Amino acid sequence: MIGIYLIVAFSISLALFLNRNKIVTFALLGSFLILQGTLTLHAYFNFHSTEWSYFTYDSLAILLLGTLFIISIPAVIHSHIYLNDQPAPLESRAIYYGAIVLLLTAISAGYLSNHIAVTWIFTEITTLSASALIYHHRNKLALEGTWKYVFICAISITFVFIGILFLSLSLEHAGSDDLSFKSLIANKARLNPFWLRLSFLFIFTGFTAKLGLVPMFTAGIDAKDKAPAPAGALLSSVLMNLGFVGIFRFYIVVANTPLHHWANLVIGIAAFLSVFVATVYMIKVKNIKRMFAYSGIEHMGLVMLGVAAGGVGYYAAILHIILHALVKSGMFFQFTQLYRVFQNKSIYHVGNYFKYNPAGAMVLLLGFISVTAMPPSGMFVSEFLIFRSLFEAHQFVLLVIILLLLTMIIWAFGKNILKILFVPPVGFDDSHVPVISPWESSSQFFLFALAVYLGLNPPAEFVQLIKESVMLLPI
Repeated sequence: MIGIYLIVAFSISLALFLNRNKIVTFALLGSFLILQGTLTLHAYFNFHSTEWSYFTYDSLAILLLGTLFIISIPAVIHSHIYLNDQPAPLESRAIYYGAIVLLLTAISAGYLSNHIAVTWIFTEITTLSASALIYHHRNKLALEGTWKYVFICAISITFVFIGILFLSLSLEHAGSDDLSFKSLIANKARLNPFWLRLSFLFIFTGFTAKLGLVPMFTAGIDAKDKAPAPAGALLSSVLMNLGFVGIFRFYIVVANTPLHHWANLVIGIAAFLSVFVATVYMIKVKNIKRMFAYSGIEHMGLVMLGVAAGGVGYYAAILHIILHALVKSGMFFQFTQLYRVFQNKSIYHVGNYFKYNPAGAMVLLLGFISVTAMPPSGMFVSEFLIFRSLFEAHQFVLLVIILLLLTMIIWAFGKNILKILFVPPVGFDDSHVPVISPWESSSQFFLFALAVYLGLNPPAEFVQLIKESVMLLPI
């Protein structure tokens, strides 16, 4: 199935690049969504099976594939709405749709990869496809964001490659050259600690560009700001999850060696600095899309704090990345409507959104409650479990500092969101405000409701898949 999926998906992407007919474009996009759903179902019904020796349908892949499929449907729909609202040349539309399909295909293959080198290859493909999306508007700012993204991601992917070379040196003593995660775990006792330590540092640092973590977080901020909002939704959700997969799968290997405590220290430092950086920028940021992007850095920092703390933190981390993907993508989808009303993304030039788009304003209000983990948000559960893991790991000082930082983030986020919703904008001419159908907000309400359901009342099978994803980690 994975072979058919890759061949057909790449073919659809190429056809979208070349096609200029709208009806054919819709047919190709519909075909891709059917293909994506088929792959997700195939992965579910072929649990634990391996194809081509490099792809395995394990529990983590199934969870993230399901999340990607759910988000990809509104991503395509809102992309169509966005391109109709801001008409672009047929060539630009073709590149946009082709890049969206290529991005989703590469992310899906990255989720399924059971080999660090294969993960690296598909991560590089996401850089190329994301760059085409960032440069969609073809202006100076888009060019600046694209080159910054390409430059930093090129460095990060080089780091991962160097880490893979060090990993192969670490494996030499075991008499094997198989870099699959299964082989690495099987040979964990024979891995050279010196080369393994270097390998983890480089691979972890490299994947932080996709995850949105210190030190490589800067590329993602500009990318999500400059890319069209529906594309930004994918960059801030399913692509960040690919960064998590790249780190987490290799972390499982390192966690089963004597370097476990050291790896936790590295992850914990990067995670804390990420929350701290997010706090500093959230206090002063006035660009709405960048505010959403910095919120993602905060949440990825919390996710990795859960991983570093261990115990229930492992479960909480995976739950959190799924819920965050659902909520944050919904907020980016809503930004398309917000921009259509105000034609601006600065906090200073928007306001009184409830007057102009009540359904969209409710989305932003619920999104704020969800992303700040206020009850009854589903993310309240995952964040509570992360705090519990820090408490059980006796990281009391760190826990108190994190809670203080999150309080500042909630204050800054809330101040901006409430201004958007209730404070009349200065000098805004509302005589030509477009009428926006409430149906455009339905996808966001669905994503938020699903996040609440999975957080507060998760199905037993969903819980079991998360537990199986962390089964190989030491308690």
